[in-house]
Amino acid sequence: MKLNVGIVGLPNVGKSTIFNALTETAKAGVANYPFCTIDPNVGIVDVPDERLYKLTEISKSKNIIPATIEFVDIAGLVKGASKGEGLGNQFLSNIRNVSAIAHVVRCFEDSDVVHVEGGVNPVRDAEIIETELILADLQTVEKRLEKVIKPAKSGNKEAKFEVEVLTKAKEILENLQPLRTNLDKFTEEEIDYMKKTIFPLTIKPIMYEI
Repeated sequence: MKLNVGIVGLPNVGKSTIFNALTETAKAGVANYPFCTIDPNVGIVDVPDERLYKLTEISKSKNIIPATIEFVDIAGLVKGASKGEGLGNQFLSNIRNVSAIAHVVRCFEDSDVVHVEGGVNPVRDAEIIETELILADLQTVEKRLEKVIKPAKSGNKEAKFEVEVLTKAKEILENLQPLRTNLDKFTEEEIDYMKKTIFPLTIKPIMYEI
C-alpha cells in the first residue's frame, strides 16, 4: 500500500517550500503571491530505516529497496473553498486522493510575505482549513443521503445501512467536528464504508507543521 501525504494550508504559508525541502528538489514554484501552485506537485521520498540494512546483511541481499512516502503539494485553500472560492472544489478533490494530511500553518511574521487573511494568526488559520474540510464533507454526505433515502424507505437493506451511517456522520459534521476525532461512534464496517464510498476529507490522519 502506497502512503501519500497531502501538504495543505492557506496560500503563502510555506507549503511548497516544505515540499521542496522534503523532496530535495526545486520542483514546486515559490512566489510571494497566492495560488502560485495550481496543479499539485508530486515527489517521492525514501524512508531511511536502520533495520533494513541489518536485514540486508543477514539475508545477503544485493538490492535494498526502502519504503517510500509520496508527498503532494496541494494549492492553498481559502475561506469559502467548500463553496468553490479560489478554485476550492478542484483543490479539495486533490486532498481526497491522499492517505494523510500535513497541515502547514504560518507562524512567522514578515511584512514582505502576503497573508491572505491580512495578518498572522495560526489558530484562526488552522480553524479556517479544518472548517472548509468539514463543510466539504457535509456537502458530500448530504448529497449521498438524498440518493439513498428513497430506496431505504422502500426496504433496501444496504440503503438503510447507508442512511444510518450518513446520518451519524451528518450530525458530527453539523457540529463542526471532524470525523477523525469521532471514530469511536462508528463500527469498523461503517468506517470502511465511508472510506470506500464518500472518501471523507476529515477521516484522514492529520499532522501540523508550524
